[in-house]
Amino acid sequence: MEKVLVTGANGQLGVALRNSTVGMEGFTFYFTDVDTLDICDKSALSDFIRSRNIGIIINCAAYTAVDRAEDEPALCARINTDAVRIIGELAEEVDARVIHISTDYVFDGLGEACHANIRPYLETDEPCPVSVYGKTKLAGEQALLATCKNAIIIRTAWLYSETGSNFVKTMLRLGKERDTLSIVNDQHGTPTYANDLAEAIKTILTANRLTPGIYHYTNEGSCTWYDFAKKIFELKGIRCIVNPITTASYPTRASRPAYSVLDKTKIKETFAVKIPPWEISLAKCLQSESFSPI
Repeated sequence: MEKVLVTGANGQLGVALRNSTVGMEGFTFYFTDVDTLDICDKSALSDFIRSRNIGIIINCAAYTAVDRAEDEPALCARINTDAVRIIGELAEEVDARVIHISTDYVFDGLGEACHANIRPYLETDEPCPVSVYGKTKLAGEQALLATCKNAIIIRTAWLYSETGSNFVKTMLRLGKERDTLSIVNDQHGTPTYANDLAEAIKTILTANRLTPGIYHYTNEGSCTWYDFAKKIFELKGIRCIVNPITTASYPTRASRPAYSVLDKTKIKETFAVKIPPWEISLAKCLQSESFSPI
């Protein structure tokens, strides 16, 4: 029986993993969050891992408040970098394997090869984060790879689900409150349904072996935030008018990648992962009985 620790279990992906792994044969899962296990506390994390003979650690925990991170760089780094290093060190000590969730924000979206929809980012492309959040996530990747030989890093983007706070829920709330909305139309990426990413992780867990390295996972296709909002309203029959605007017209504390579409070829070929189009998965989420726009 493989013992699996899931950190950040109260977040969108953590909840999706909890739901999708119910009754999964051959595995025992331990779901924790900061209220039950502080991953920044090396002693406490070590005791947890060793006392339960943990063989796989799935790290879903992260500091994800992208704008607030600009004013809280130390706290952001503590969770996104230092804690990941601790996980890597402990995993190496007990010969455990790690699946760590990272982000498209490790890229700036401005490189010639990847801008203007020329091609999605490959795992081998040089990262160049433009925000504190992106820099700490990249540093976490580097710390994990330096400390743990059996580590998988999955970069994802634009995550949403039935639970927690996300763009889909925000749009549904605002779409019902307002007649018009202005949404950025010059940032290109791909929405990711947390349930789909959870299924991909399950597929990796049941593979013959966890092939270490960096992988990309989002749903298939690409869009702008404007396109995303329009599709949400279309699927829910909301008549709010959406106006496209530029990033310059909607300044934020942290910079965002202008283009961060990720190439998923590696994860599909290595683990035979099936990836649905983002529009199909969005419709599935919105039709879910457990979905609440609040």
